[in-house]
Amino acid sequence: MAGGTGTRMNISTMPKQFLPLGDKPIIIHTVERYLMCKKIDAVILGVHADWVEYMQELLEQFVPGELSRVHVITGGADRTDTMLRLLNAIEEKYGVSEDNIVLTHDGVRPFFTQRMLEENIEAVYQYGAVNTVSPAIDTIVVSDDGKLISNVPDRATMFLGQCPQTFRLSQLKAVYNSLTEEERMTLTEATKIYMMRGLPVYLVRGAVSNIKITTPADYKMAQAIAEDFED
Repeated sequence: MAGGTGTRMNISTMPKQFLPLGDKPIIIHTVERYLMCKKIDAVILGVHADWVEYMQELLEQFVPGELSRVHVITGGADRTDTMLRLLNAIEEKYGVSEDNIVLTHDGVRPFFTQRMLEENIEAVYQYGAVNTVSPAIDTIVVSDDGKLISNVPDRATMFLGQCPQTFRLSQLKAVYNSLTEEERMTLTEATKIYMMRGLPVYLVRGAVSNIKITTPADYKMAQAIAEDFED
């Protein structure tokens, strides 16, 4: 999913996924890591309508030998809409076989590893749904009103959700199609939808470095990580 416009990055020139990280845009780092995994048949990018052509130009520049495995579609009005458009595109191209799986990812989360991809793929065939997570390092504080602490849960049971998130395509499509209009407006997290429907989600260990680049501070951190990052 690469349909964001960079509002939280406070930039007006381009969406954050196209900002440079080292010698290439953030989104290209993400795409390249998926293309390294030979178990991945295709990478499909949901991009804002204004940036589809630019995304295609980047792919032609940086991964010219893999264009048959990478496809760009127009994203939706929000994350849920973009997800549904991506699922429809995958279904149209590959069908709805029970063996087909989909790994969902944030275009601005480039520091995942091949180990995470492999473990997601292995686990999804057994459990049906997988979420990559990292153990919470800081204490998690819950506040019902944003002013007073309501609860301090046991940190040992707390994890930070990351990507990839991996699902059987047919089940994921069914779960999204089961959403009411109200749920579609409020639910943006696929694994939360699974939990609401009583479906299990297996955990695969991520890493603290597997950050989503959302704010200027994240971008500075990503530049530091990129200097020493090894898969």
